[in-house]
Amino acid sequence: MPQPVTYRGMSLIVPDNDSEWNEYFAHARQHKLMVRACTACGLMRYPPTHACPWCMELGWTWKEVSGRGTIHSYEVVMHAIQPGFKDVTPYAVVLVELDEQRGQPTPDEALRIIGNLVKPDFTPEDEPKVAIGKRVRVVFQDVADHFALPQFTLTDEAAVGRVWRLGS
Repeated sequence: MPQPVTYRGMSLIVPDNDSEWNEYFAHARQHKLMVRACTACGLMRYPPTHACPWCMELGWTWKEVSGRGTIHSYEVVMHAIQPGFKDVTPYAVVLVELDEQRGQPTPDEALRIIGNLVKPDFTPEDEPKVAIGKRVRVVFQDVADHFALPQFTLTDEAAVGRVWRLGS
């Protein structure tokens, strides 16, 4: 039976038979951002699915990535559906294009991962600071002895490409 985890008053459960996510979160608890890499074509993928989305090969291995990347897209949640997030709205959810596979396998596809954009204290980043092109790095929020959530925080690095945000 999975050990229950409480985050913002909500239960997070990864079933015992969900090997993809159990392994992913076990690595996250060690503060390692790991993704699956295809043994045939070498491309990495997220989420950790069975087959490679590009060549359909079933062989894979875990590969550690830096967790550094660029905001590819984002959404600001204004009205939280989950009760545990109502007190922190608005908050940003970002789609981060990781540096390790930027623009591969095509210029329109890459290794992208989703997470909340937070300050170093894990409170939501201020909405005016969220923008496409800004640089981020992964941070791990320990929510239980056996469970950590990968989140993202802004860095001081120069933005990549044109910086764009809604309303600018």
